[in-house]
Amino acid sequence: MSKGLDKKSTEAGTDKIVIKNINKVFSIKRNNSNKKEFIAIKDVNLNIKAGEFLTIVGPSGCGKSTLLDIIAGLSKPSSGEIYIDNKIITGPALDRGIVLQGYALFPWRTVRHNVEFGLEIKGVKKKERREISDRFIKLVGLEGFEDRYPYELSGGMRQRVAIARALAYDPEVLLMDEPFAAIDAQTRETMQDELLRIWEETNKTIIFVTHSIEEAVGLADRVAIMSANPGYIKEIVDVDLPRPRRIGDIRNSTNFSWITHRVWEILQNVQKEVAVKENKSNIAEEISVSATI
Repeated sequence: MSKGLDKKSTEAGTDKIVIKNINKVFSIKRNNSNKKEFIAIKDVNLNIKAGEFLTIVGPSGCGKSTLLDIIAGLSKPSSGEIYIDNKIITGPALDRGIVLQGYALFPWRTVRHNVEFGLEIKGVKKKERREISDRFIKLVGLEGFEDRYPYELSGGMRQRVAIARALAYDPEVLLMDEPFAAIDAQTRETMQDELLRIWEETNKTIIFVTHSIEEAVGLADRVAIMSANPGYIKEIVDVDLPRPRRIGDIRNSTNFSWITHRVWEILQNVQKEVAVKENKSNIAEEISVSATI
């Protein structure tokens, strides 16, 4: 177990999320008549501890976002089950907050009213909404910007609003799909440190999808590495780095370099594995097409 989990609450020893034998198959229509099944993810099994920070990396198209959508309840698996606190996920719910790469803010709402959106859905009274939004706007460092609209904010500030909105209605699980991908490098590191600080203060369970190995290792207790065609969990790497941590403080450490290199090696093997699968698939496709001529 990583050092981060050792310092968490007493709940940290329990499984918050249990993913059992998840499969997702899409039907693709071809030639205006024939349908072909595409297996996006296959036999995904994963247990995530309460208060854990888990990152997921893998090649494009490996099913990272698909898996996150299923956990969020936005998509249903073709088979398998996911449980939160021993309750099966059947759809979206307020026990899960979602932060996407594209911010997904309402342009006609101010910072405050964007942050309060989930609270309005929950029926929280106006005075209490104000108190809660004040707290989370301060938490993400946006005091003084409460009445600004999204178009008046930088990309990093918009992402802070999205995080504050996701946290304000107090979800137990935070799902993040490459939230910092479109932000410049300097702002990205600042946002990573902000997220670590917020996570340390709130003790949320976080699942974070990224393409960046350094980001994955810098943030996480564990890194789950996915392969593709179909997508599955190839390997999980423990991140044995001290908490609390800041990205700049650990980047040059020996352990950080060793762990990032280990994740890189696994991803290189994954890329080779995917290339072989794609080559075999292309050959099979050519044979299939030739056989019908």
